[in-house]
Amino acid sequence: MTALLTLFGVIFGIGALSYVVVRRRGRSRTETAEGLLQEQQARLQAHQDRVSYNSWAVHNYLPTASDSYGRRNGQH
Repeated sequence: MTALLTLFGVIFGIGALSYVVVRRRGRSRTETAEGLLQEQQARLQAHQDRVSYNSWAVHNYLPTASDSYGRRNGQH
């Protein structure tokens, strides 16, 4: 019984810590042009990563057919 209570306590603690971390983050938008360009570049990189490393691309294609292979070798 003690182990079960300890497990629930740890899970609750992690949840509470996660909530606090998320609430402390500022939801402010970047106001400078440099910050906006960084956000745009990060968004585009995330999109490319989602396309290149999704399950279909990783498990069903040869390495030479993936987008990341072409970008690394200057073909795209």
